[in-house]
Amino acid sequence: MYQVHERMQISRQIGEIKNKLNMEVNDEKVEQDIRNSILKLSKEIGMDTRFCGRLLNILLMESVRLQQNQQIGELHRQTHLGIFMKAKQLEAVGKKIIHMEIGEPDYPPPRTVKTALARAYDNRQYHYTETKGIPRLRQAIAVKVGNSITEEQVMVTLGGRFAVFSAFASLLKAGDEVISIEPAWPAYKECADFIGAKTNILKTTLEEKWDPDIKNLADMINSSTKMIAINYPNNPTGRILDDRTVEQIVSLAQDNDLYILSDEVYSDYAFNHFKSILGYNYDKSIMISSFSKGHAMTGFRVGYGVANKEIIGKMAKVQATALTCVPEPMQYCALAALEVNNSSIQNKKRMKKRLDLVSNRLRNMSLPFVEPDGAMYVYPKLKKGVGNDIAVVERLLDLGVALAPGSGFGESYREFIRISACQPTYLLEKGLDVLELAIS
Repeated sequence: MYQVHERMQISRQIGEIKNKLNMEVNDEKVEQDIRNSILKLSKEIGMDTRFCGRLLNILLMESVRLQQNQQIGELHRQTHLGIFMKAKQLEAVGKKIIHMEIGEPDYPPPRTVKTALARAYDNRQYHYTETKGIPRLRQAIAVKVGNSITEEQVMVTLGGRFAVFSAFASLLKAGDEVISIEPAWPAYKECADFIGAKTNILKTTLEEKWDPDIKNLADMINSSTKMIAINYPNNPTGRILDDRTVEQIVSLAQDNDLYILSDEVYSDYAFNHFKSILGYNYDKSIMISSFSKGHAMTGFRVGYGVANKEIIGKMAKVQATALTCVPEPMQYCALAALEVNNSSIQNKKRMKKRLDLVSNRLRNMSLPFVEPDGAMYVYPKLKKGVGNDIAVVERLLDLGVALAPGSGFGESYREFIRISACQPTYLLEKGLDVLELAIS
């Protein structure tokens, strides 16, 4: 215990030094060197290498937490949700805000959803359901996703976020490792942190068009790695990977017996070719999606997970423990949304038009970005001299425009901002006028 205490004291001191030198807290190369030494030692003394790997990760995660605590101020850890909450507070005291920070469509769900909500009351459909969801909805989801999926392979969850959490909580243990490709929605790391799993980050760059380096991905896999989390169409970049790259990721997962969690919440907004992870026929895949984006049903909180029966059974135990089930009326609303064939198609056309508008304006501002293949966002790089992402976002919030800081999707992206196209075009134009003025 004394040695652990001494190690943590050293971690705090290292954190202070890194903060003064403006260095990143995580150093993957150093961690890998430590891991190799520990695994070699565990083999020499006859200890289980997987147990030693998990124990090392717990110590490394605590060290990182202590070092991050040396960073002063909330702005170092600001996210799109943090900006959203600040914007709401400003609105509560009368300030007008243009919301371009959050992925919440301004248009309503299909009108059939309104009818289904009223009908659920009249039909007394407001009781507990099977934890995995009502059979009719699971059948309809199975038909939607295709790939010979059956009702038994589908679980309805409380939003896509809880589908991610239930997969993490049921398949990972404290000290296990998840590889996440950044920039990324922060929920993967948040869920991993909550259960004590370690997130290893594979960074991508604007210069490489946000494509992951498969060799670097392969080098990151070790005996503690249990899952690769991918998100395409990507939040925040809008990027879609080509089939060959996904095939390589699947091949790595197969060779190392890893789960692949594929967050496909934005698949209804794919403007270029997109193939679901289910199309690669890998048995340890978990596909996550939701009704929040394509059907504009964020407040209804209905998502789903699709995987083999064994994985779905494990995820269902987590949901049964935490929530019992998704509210029955909301499930019937989701079923009604699926029955409207052209709803998500019209929403996709509307979003593409808005993203084109944002992209054209950003080109005129000479802000570099990769043209989004899908999703709801553009992720431009700021000009030098205008300040980091937090400074720019705070400045814009004072001017009545809410944008998301790039570092909310990875600490390495402090030169970026995320612009959500979930507002009417006239408001987007207005918000972009303010952005242009603020960075000029």
